[in-house]
Amino acid sequence: MSRGIFITLEGGEGAGKTTQIRMLATALQQQGYQVIVTREPGGTPEAEKIRDFLVKRDGGNWTPMAECLLLFAARQMHVEHLIKPALADGKIVISDRFADSTRAYQSFGHGLPLDTIEEINRLALGDFAPDLTFILDLPVPEGLARAGERLSAASSQEDRFERLGRDFHERLRQGFLTIARRDAERCRVIDATRGIEEIARDMLSQVQLDAQRKLA
Repeated sequence: MSRGIFITLEGGEGAGKTTQIRMLATALQQQGYQVIVTREPGGTPEAEKIRDFLVKRDGGNWTPMAECLLLFAARQMHVEHLIKPALADGKIVISDRFADSTRAYQSFGHGLPLDTIEEINRLALGDFAPDLTFILDLPVPEGLARAGERLSAASSQEDRFERLGRDFHERLRQGFLTIARRDAERCRVIDATRGIEEIARDMLSQVQLDAQRKLA
C-alpha cells in the first residue's frame, strides 16, 4: 500500500476493545502487514502525560471544555508524531479510541455542544480522520460489569469515567450509535455481546475488504 490504513475502535466501558485490537493486530501481522497499535489519550510521551490527568480518578475535576481541549492537544501530537508517519510508511495503525470518543463522552455524555467539538477537531486535525472505525456495542450493565472486573483484576486507577452514573453511560452508548448512523461509510457497529472469536473474524473480514479497496 502506498499509504497505510488508519483503523479505530470505539465503544463504551467494557466493550472489549483491548482484546479485539490485540487479535486483529496479530491476524494482520500473520498476513504480512506491518501494524502499529496505539491508544488515546496517549501514543506519544506528551500525550501519555495528559492521559493521567484525564482517566485516573485523582487526575483532576475538569470541565467538559477543558477535557476536550486536553484531548485534542494529546491527539494533535499523536497524529503528527506517530499516526501520520506510520501511514506514510504504508503501515496499518490501530488505535484504541480517537475523536469519536471525544464526541461521545464530552458531547453526548457531558453536554458540550457537538459543533464546538467539530470546530476544535478542524483546527487541530484539519480533515484527518480514520479510514475505518469499529464501534463495539453492548448493553450498559454488561459493559460496566466487565469493566469493573477488569479494573479490579488489574488494580487500576484508570476508572474516572467508569465511576460516572449509569445515565451517563446510557447517553454515551446512544452517542456512539448516533455517530455510526451519521457516518455509515466509515463506521461499522459490532455486536459486542457475541463470542470473542466471532467478533474477531467479523472485524478482520471488514479490514481485508477495506485493504482490497485501497489496492484496487
